[in-house]
Amino acid sequence: MIYRLSVRSKFFLFILYLAVLALPAKAQDKSLRLWYDKPATDWMREALPIGNGYMGVMFFGGVGEEQLQFSEGTLWAGGPHANPDYNYGNKPDAWKHLPEIRRLIGEGKLKEANQLAQRYLTGAAPTRLAKTTEWGDYGANQTMGELYVKPGHGDVQVQGYRRELDLSTGTGSVQYQIGKNKYSRLYFGNYPRGVMVYAFTSTKPESYTIAYKTPHPKVVEQFQDDVYSFRGHVADNLQEFETAYRIVTDGKVRYTDGVVEISSARSVQVIHTAATDYLLQYPHYKGNDYKALVAQRLDALKKTSLQSLLKEHTRDHTRLFNRVALTLEGVQHNSLPTDVRQQNYYQGAEDRGLERLYFQYGRYLMIAASRPGTMPMHLQGKWNNSVNPPWAADYHTNINLQMLYWPAEVTNLSECHVPLLDYTAALVAPGHQSAKDFFNARGWVVNTMNNAYGYTAPGWELPWGFFPGGAAWLAQHLWEHYAYTQDVAYLKRQAYPVMKEAALFWMDYLTPDSSGFLVSSPSYSPEHGGISGGASMDHQLAWDVLNNCIQAASILGDDQDFVAQAQQVRDRILAPQIGSWGQLQEWKEDVDDPNNKHRHVSHLFALHPGRQISPQETPQLAEAARVSLEARGDEGTGWSLAWKINFWARLRDGDRAHKLYRMILKPAGGASNAESFSGGSGSYANLLDAHPPFQLDGNMGATAGVAEMLMQSHAGSLELLPALPAVWQSGEVKGLRARGGYTVGIRWAAGRLLQASIQADKTGECVLTYQGRQLRVPVSAGKVVRVRLKDF
Repeated sequence: MIYRLSVRSKFFLFILYLAVLALPAKAQDKSLRLWYDKPATDWMREALPIGNGYMGVMFFGGVGEEQLQFSEGTLWAGGPHANPDYNYGNKPDAWKHLPEIRRLIGEGKLKEANQLAQRYLTGAAPTRLAKTTEWGDYGANQTMGELYVKPGHGDVQVQGYRRELDLSTGTGSVQYQIGKNKYSRLYFGNYPRGVMVYAFTSTKPESYTIAYKTPHPKVVEQFQDDVYSFRGHVADNLQEFETAYRIVTDGKVRYTDGVVEISSARSVQVIHTAATDYLLQYPHYKGNDYKALVAQRLDALKKTSLQSLLKEHTRDHTRLFNRVALTLEGVQHNSLPTDVRQQNYYQGAEDRGLERLYFQYGRYLMIAASRPGTMPMHLQGKWNNSVNPPWAADYHTNINLQMLYWPAEVTNLSECHVPLLDYTAALVAPGHQSAKDFFNARGWVVNTMNNAYGYTAPGWELPWGFFPGGAAWLAQHLWEHYAYTQDVAYLKRQAYPVMKEAALFWMDYLTPDSSGFLVSSPSYSPEHGGISGGASMDHQLAWDVLNNCIQAASILGDDQDFVAQAQQVRDRILAPQIGSWGQLQEWKEDVDDPNNKHRHVSHLFALHPGRQISPQETPQLAEAARVSLEARGDEGTGWSLAWKINFWARLRDGDRAHKLYRMILKPAGGASNAESFSGGSGSYANLLDAHPPFQLDGNMGATAGVAEMLMQSHAGSLELLPALPAVWQSGEVKGLRARGGYTVGIRWAAGRLLQASIQADKTGECVLTYQGRQLRVPVSAGKVVRVRLKDF
């Protein structure tokens, strides 16, 4: 049977959009909206993203046809079920060639060393078999398809068109009018229930058709009672999936040849879900009872009203989103469509509201794409419209995956960090095998490209593929989660064991150079330059993971034998070096080119997100980092611009950081009917970051960069307004989180601190810093302490 609507429910749907607007003031901020006066025609540049953590949906808002493109985070091609010879990229006994490669490097025979490394220290290249994607058995994240919803009125002229994404409520909407008939659509993802919700309403009865299209083979398609269900599989690995939706309407419903037809309806609700048989469990990655999960989700909602689903979603979303509020006093052009105000901003118009919107957009996207129990965000978050997406929409661990989660802790979304932390733990088992096969080392590694099927080996080409430092960098996230939450039980149970395993690799892999320093040989600076006897980023990462492990063991009060060994290794690592033109060297060898403008600035890891270099503790190294940044220039890909925002914030240059922030908001071109590496970096009209093409890391890195401008806590104190741009003369931020377990609010005017509020998670003493002056403040758990400028 089709679930019919009561009179009360019909009334609710009739004023659905007004109901959203009438949500409590606490739940929304009308200025935090992306809105447009025309439908989207391009997925990458214009469609708007919504999600529930499990699924990502892009809606276009077409008048004659709504396109709801969706993907589910676990739907992947490739892996062990695509090729019986799939070996997670590993080459057993490759490590036996390490001594010869190191000897050649020591003799300066870098070409010969690189040739051997290319042959033996690269992972197995993807095998292309029948039905595999362009990425072969390495695989790629997959779109699940599209729902096409066609209203009976067709593609006609309309009045009052508005397409909107409300960040404060986590809802998308479309409104327009044809004659006297008003049409409204409301879209949202309900994480607690694991469903997406699409509601269509009109003041007069309307007809609709709903059709599902997918690039994947069909197993079963049916419509029974009120539920449409499609079960299919990925062609190459037979990964099974189901997507299903329940129809709730006051109209009449028919089903013919895969198409749901609805007539005489003032309201149509589509309650949508999807799942696959994927399990994040090495080595098989299979076994989830997806059929039961889909049935359970939809059966549980048989008697749940749209109003209840919306209320539940709003409560869940705002519980996270409302933790942080940012106010930047100045001009705001909220009355202009977002694409227009973006263009005006690029041409020089002031728009503090757009800068604020972009900051909160990153937080919105994280809430929509990364929740406990889901897969971590890939290069495109949870949004992918292709079976052959750029770079497989995978998990790049030489900057991108980590940058995606930079805002998690500092912008008070610690729960959204959990998928990455859990995923990191799941990489240890396959990473052990890669460490053994390629390096004969203890511990675990993961390199540049990583898929959902345990590919932890180096990539199949040099220089981009070789980056065993990915594990140490991911381990930093485990430590940071502790640093912000102060959860000792988590540190002992989950973080420290994984961190220690990452440290063990470096304790085995580092080798003495002719001066007795420990160096990483062979090594490659990420995606830049050739083989080296010591890439600086490797040394900085090794130092970081060892240092964090030493601190963690001290907190836990055990493992002293390991600590003693770790300290010895850490203190022998070749320190960051200053080169011939005052730069921070990218390699042990002083060969940096002052005219090189490469997008990667990996040798500045120790400045950010590391904490080995800082203006206050290591001023000479900080100055060398500044020289390197100046030489590389401000231009870069989307994520490169975002990293530079954070670098300049750490160097306390707020104006330079703000310049980069403006650059990342530059309108970007390119279309998504091709991979589109042209068109320049910046952000598309939907404010998604352009690498190009679309990657979500730039959005997240920029959001983190704003937080770094306003507050930093990596250097042992809580520093207020360390890099405040001159154009942000007055403003306020509430709810940022600081290491040590503090929630922080800051208010400023005329470029100077007015007041800060500190709420501690535990009783103790908080050290505050403002413009070089320190203040020690006693704090009590749960109590708010306020300090003013005169207190410093």
